[in-house]
Amino acid sequence: MLTITPIYAALIAFLFVALSVNVILQRRRGKISVGDHGDKAMIKAMRTQANCAEYAPFALLLIAMTELQGAGGWLVNLLGLMLLAGRVLHAYGFGKTPQTIILRQIGMGLTFVAILVAAIACLVLAV
Repeated sequence: MLTITPIYAALIAFLFVALSVNVILQRRRGKISVGDHGDKAMIKAMRTQANCAEYAPFALLLIAMTELQGAGGWLVNLLGLMLLAGRVLHAYGFGKTPQTIILRQIGMGLTFVAILVAAIACLVLAV
């Protein structure tokens, strides 16, 4: 049974909803119904949200499989914390104007490490 991963899934869902609301607000500000109309702020808001949508589900799936295979709670929490911190730092660093590149880089690094460690854990636990 999953008891840890759902906590991180819920927290990342809150982040995703916040990023989605930001896209909606940017659409209203720019009077943009469909697409981005070449508006840089709209493009940035859309890409910040899309980046979360591209990485978070896959990482959460790997973390959930790690937990289901019996990984220790410390590992599942570490993976969840890395992913959550990575997604928050990336969204903040990428979404700011001007961007805070170091936060964006740290965020992607944490996300990649969480994915890679979860993938390795899945392989090790499955064998």
